Amino acid sequence: MRSAGKTSLSPMSPERSLRLAVGALALLLCAATDNSWIQKVPQADRERVNPYAGNRDAIAGGAKVFADHCAKCHGSDALGRGKKPSLRTDVVQNATDGELFWILKNGYLSHGMPTWSSLPEPVRWEVIAYVKSLGINSPSASAKDPTPATSPGEHP
Repeated sequence: MRSAGKTSLSPMSPERSLRLAVGALALLLCAATDNSWIQKVPQADRERVNPYAGNRDAIAGGAKVFADHCAKCHGSDALGRGKKPSLRTDVVQNATDGELFWILKNGYLSHGMPTWSSLPEPVRWEVIAYVKSLGINSPSASAKDPTPATSPGEHP
């Protein structure tokens, strides 16, 4: 008999243990795709403005660099792959140029984003011009039309 106020712990079934482990992993993956990197950007960097914003040639150049360096993780359409985030979300598309420049320069290694500080600064600005030219694309919209809002050769 159990005494009042006391509970006995029974061993967890293997099935329940697996479910809990999968749930914990899912929570970790959600945390890994958070956007807390934005909070790390210093104000001076946040205020930087892309000198190539809207420039057709810069957008085209950024598209080439993106294909060579970024598409492996973020997908050729920038909608993300597996645990790698989409760059066409509200958060990324509404980030300041300076915030995006900071993440390219510094990376976010704990979340799998490498630093691209070895790329010359003008090239990083071109990549940002390209990514911004893609616009926001929600998961439901991507199933209908995966094309960018502005093609690399067009003016946004």
